[in-house]
Amino acid sequence: MPHTTTTTSAALLALSTLLVTSCASADGSGDPSERQGGVEERPVVLTTFTVLQDIASEVAGDRADVRSITPHGAEIHEYDPTPGDVRDAAEADLILANGLGLEAWLEQFLDQSDAPTVTVTGDIEPLPVTRLPGHPDDAAEMPVNPHAWMSPRQGMSYVDGVEDALSELSPEDADVFAENAAALRDELAALDVEARERAEELEEVHLVTCEGAFSYLADDLDLGEHYLWPVNADDEGSPQQVEAQIRYVRDHEVPTVFCESTVNDVAQQQVVQETGAELGEPLYVDSLTEADGPVPTYVDLLRHDLELILAGAEDDGR
Repeated sequence: MPHTTTTTSAALLALSTLLVTSCASADGSGDPSERQGGVEERPVVLTTFTVLQDIASEVAGDRADVRSITPHGAEIHEYDPTPGDVRDAAEADLILANGLGLEAWLEQFLDQSDAPTVTVTGDIEPLPVTRLPGHPDDAAEMPVNPHAWMSPRQGMSYVDGVEDALSELSPEDADVFAENAAALRDELAALDVEARERAEELEEVHLVTCEGAFSYLADDLDLGEHYLWPVNADDEGSPQQVEAQIRYVRDHEVPTVFCESTVNDVAQQQVVQETGAELGEPLYVDSLTEADGPVPTYVDLLRHDLELILAGAEDDGR
């Protein structure tokens, strides 16, 4: 849920000041490519998180300056915008968001910005966070699962949304965007085919994680899915959640369980201790790494996670 902090208030106050004092284009037309006395600059495209930043950067090529509001390694759901984010918003010509309830903080942030905002998941059929029989969360009203980018197939829809938004911003570069978008879609399509073929060779795959962030991937690859908590929140890793996960791992003889890179794995360690399952390397969901890390790009993130998930299902050595 969105929450107000001193940092957020200061950021919004700073944003209001910046918006009042920011310069219009030389001729007053508002053309994003004309600033500083008519000198051409690349339009600034602001994204809500690093995965979306990478997708937009791939599609834009050198025709836009693409930035992310949340930094590498950040947890998105309850992020507090900083004064630096405020300055970026004042400069932005376009803001790209995931939507589907991911950025709980975004509406308040955008109230202070004049840049058009495009949600890139408009063509995706949203899935609820999976209801799990016997899970302590099964009677609660479950939110829409915002993590559609975790499926290569759904990721192609992200590329479509980004391409459309950039072409609207800069129609003269539409051919460049189309070519770049096609190349990225081809990469995702190849990854989707490879993952499907590999999953089909396995008799049964159960994806057991900390957060319920994998419904779209599980749906596309026909995987069993279980999680400790539905979405990152204050009540992560309760005794009831841990107990439900232990039962699932035992009942299905799951060899490997996982946690995500942006959350604490203490609760999942309890599952490991009680079941003898192996705790796999962290899965990446909400954020890419820096360039020297294991998942510096969106395609790297998908390839890394799919390899861990499918290799973990093949591990029958415990």
